[in-house]
Amino acid sequence: MFVDSYKHKGMRRRMVEYLKGKGISDQRVLEAINRVPRHFFLDSSLDTLAYEDRALEILCKQTISQPSTVAFQTQLLNVAPFEKVLEIGTGSGYQTSVLCQLQARVYTIERFKPLHNSAQMVFEALKIRPNCFFGDGYLGLPTFAPFDKILITCAAPSIPKSLIEQLRIGGIMVAPVGEDTQTMYRIKKLTETEIDIQSFGEFKFVPMLKERKFY
Repeated sequence: MFVDSYKHKGMRRRMVEYLKGKGISDQRVLEAINRVPRHFFLDSSLDTLAYEDRALEILCKQTISQPSTVAFQTQLLNVAPFEKVLEIGTGSGYQTSVLCQLQARVYTIERFKPLHNSAQMVFEALKIRPNCFFGDGYLGLPTFAPFDKILITCAAPSIPKSLIEQLRIGGIMVAPVGEDTQTMYRIKKLTETEIDIQSFGEFKFVPMLKERKFY
């Protein structure tokens, strides 16, 4: 079922060269992306599109983010080996897998059960072991806090205070924030009451769901 052919590896290397041209300079991020077969996370009918820089539809009317967006968010997060990273929105599992390739200890939450299940099948094929949870990303995982880094992979209407509380002091959160179009923010927790916010351009993400239903 999961075959990473020479053709796929060649397309992936070309994609990495493209990402370099787009300003992704962190060599560790580029190497991590080169190790993750993006086509594993997509329907086989999308195989030829897997290494283009475009968002593609996955289960539950969600999308897998563009490779350049995944690379950009990962670069902003600046993950060091063995850091504890909370990911809000497992989705296909592609971003999760890139974080695992950076040797992060990943805790990831997904509210759509079919996505939660399908991502774990790919993780097993890739022989990686993120800590996967089915639940409400609004709430984070307070039981496992504090986290060194937090990554939000869907559009938050505002900076989630509950997630800032789950960052350690000195920790970083990367989040796309806004309604129709999102601004990418990198938020550093300076003290229990102070944060530093930097913005890094506009993006387009599927929204965090406001209703608290699970699917």
